[in-house]
Amino acid sequence: MTTGDLLRVTADDAELAVEVRGGGSGAAPILFIHGFPFDRSMWRHQLATLPRWRRIAPDLRGAGASSAPARGYSMARYAADLVRVLDVLELRQAVMCGLSMGGYILFELLRRHPERVRAAVFCNTKAEADSADAKRGRDEMAALAEREGAAAVADRLLPRLLAPATFATQPEVEAQVRAMIMGTPVPGLVGALLAMRDRPDSTATLGAIHVPVLVVAGGDDPIAPPVGMRAMAQAIAGAQFVRIPAAAHLTPLEQPRAMSRALGDFLAGLG
Repeated sequence: MTTGDLLRVTADDAELAVEVRGGGSGAAPILFIHGFPFDRSMWRHQLATLPRWRRIAPDLRGAGASSAPARGYSMARYAADLVRVLDVLELRQAVMCGLSMGGYILFELLRRHPERVRAAVFCNTKAEADSADAKRGRDEMAALAEREGAAAVADRLLPRLLAPATFATQPEVEAQVRAMIMGTPVPGLVGALLAMRDRPDSTATLGAIHVPVLVVAGGDDPIAPPVGMRAMAQAIAGAQFVRIPAAAHLTPLEQPRAMSRALGDFLAGLG
C-alpha cells in the first residue's frame, strides 16, 4: 500500500472510501472521524502533516465518496464500520480522533470496542444526549433535507459552523464547508440526523475512559462551547484540554496549524 491510497472497504451494506497516508513510525496510527454533514476532506490539513504517523480518514457511510444506504444509520453502525476499516488494514488499535458527530461515534467505540482505541481525541463535541428541543430540531432538519435537499441544509447550518474571523478572512474555508454539505446525499443527511437524535447519553462514559485523551475546543464554537468541553475534559482522568482561538465548530479547517500542533504534541507524548 502506497502513500495516499484511497481504499474501498465493504462494511455490511455500505462501501466506504478510506484515505490512507504514510507508513508512519509513530506509536500508533491515527484514524480521523469526520462530523456531520462533512466528509474526510475536513481533515485535509492534518492528513497532509503529521508524517511520523500513519493517517487514516474514512468517509462515513452516507458521506463523501462512500455509498449511502437508504436506512440503517446509528452510532453503533458507524462504530462497527470503523472497526471493519481497522480489520481490513490489519490494525489492532488506532488513536481515534472524532469531531462533533465523530466524537459521538468515538464514545460508542470506547463502549463497544475499547480494545481498538489506543488513545482518544475529542474535538468540538459533547457527551450529553440531545434534549427534547434538540431532538425536534433534528427532525425538522431531516424534513428540510428531504423536502429541499442539501443546499437548504447548508444555508441553515453554515452561519453557526464557522467563527466570525473565518467568514471575514478565509472565504475558501466557507466554500469548502458548503461544498462538503452539498456533496452529502440526502439519505446520508437524514440517516446521520436521526442517528444523532437517538444517540445515548455518554456522560457516564467519561469516568470510565482509561486511555490517554485530548479534548480540543474551538474558542468561538456555539455548538460545543469551550466551557462545556473543558468540563468534559475535567471529568476524564488525566485528559488534556486545548482551546484554540478564532475557530468555531470546524477547528481543523479554521485553524489547521494550531490543530495539527496540538495533535502532534499529544501523539508524541504517547511514546
